Amino acid sequence: MKEQPQKPGFSKKPGFSRRHITEAIAKGFMLLSFAVVAGSLGLILWTVLVKGLPALTWDMLTQTPKGGFYLGKEGGILNAIIGSLYLAGGGTFVALIFSLPLALYLEIYLGESRWGHSVRLSLDVLWGIPSIVYGAFGFTIMLALGMRASLLGGIVVLALIELPIMTRAMDEVIRRMPADLEHAALALGSTKLETASRVVIRQMMPGIITAILLGFGRGIGDAASVLFTAGYTDNIPTSLMRPAASLPLAVYFQLGTPFPEVQQRGYASALILTIIVLVISLGSRWIAARVGKFSVK
Repeated sequence: MKEQPQKPGFSKKPGFSRRHITEAIAKGFMLLSFAVVAGSLGLILWTVLVKGLPALTWDMLTQTPKGGFYLGKEGGILNAIIGSLYLAGGGTFVALIFSLPLALYLEIYLGESRWGHSVRLSLDVLWGIPSIVYGAFGFTIMLALGMRASLLGGIVVLALIELPIMTRAMDEVIRRMPADLEHAALALGSTKLETASRVVIRQMMPGIITAILLGFGRGIGDAASVLFTAGYTDNIPTSLMRPAASLPLAVYFQLGTPFPEVQQRGYASALILTIIVLVISLGSRWIAARVGKFSVK
């Protein structure tokens, strides 16, 4: 009697079953990783929301700390909200001024040369340096110049922290651009500078906006560097040479008190910081999508 051929899906070869087992194990690890990340994010948001929402009031958003605020009395954290926006916004703007030209120079002029790899390695090392080291460095420079803790010092140090992040993110985005676009622009007689400013930036604008967002998110959430350089104050800074408060430090100081009312305000401050980052993230994604549609036309 002629033997019936086996169906491919029911092969009993050892290699075939091992491949499926390996794939199932890998898929299981992927699902587990996703569950851990999503669960951690959900737990953090749930904790901040449950503990911070009851203490979140209009006065907390619109007032600066009054006398006895850290003892559970009246006042708010308007100084920290505005200070964080000043620090992160200023640091991101300064970092953008240097990071975008550097990313374009890496791709258009250096490319995959030895110097290009050296610069990228240096940026990766700078990216991994802890922020407290940047803060100590900035504090040392400020002492040498006779400066006190100020908004300017915090902006400069945050710009140094954000510079390698934004540059490397932009560099990776620009490297994904099809080489034919650059070659076509050069073939039409454009210089490398014209190619970078008129072709590369326009095509890669959504990715550049994402890189700016990464830098801003790092800047607004940093505490160690601004503690050394920007200091802390209960007032809204009126000049670059005045100290500036920040939301991460407000959370730290409030959670460090022994008063339950003030600790609850600390969770409310963390909730405000989370909302600010969420709003900026969604807004930047919307802008990137609109810019992306415009650049394709």
